[in-house]
Amino acid sequence: MPKVTVDIPQELYDDMMAHVGRDKKFVNASDAIRTAIRKMLDQLDEIDRRRGRLKEVKECEE
Repeated sequence: MPKVTVDIPQELYDDMMAHVGRDKKFVNASDAIRTAIRKMLDQLDEIDRRRGRLKEVKECEE
């Protein structure tokens, strides 16, 4: 799995970390970031789909 290093504003980091830890929404910061990226990509796919810019992937029938 590739590793990525990013600089983010302290305020965003602090807000994210309020949701990270035992008995919170995310187990660790990496989990929170991966979840945010997946959600963003899903939203972008939906926008592209609505605007006709996304080709639907058809499953191959055997």
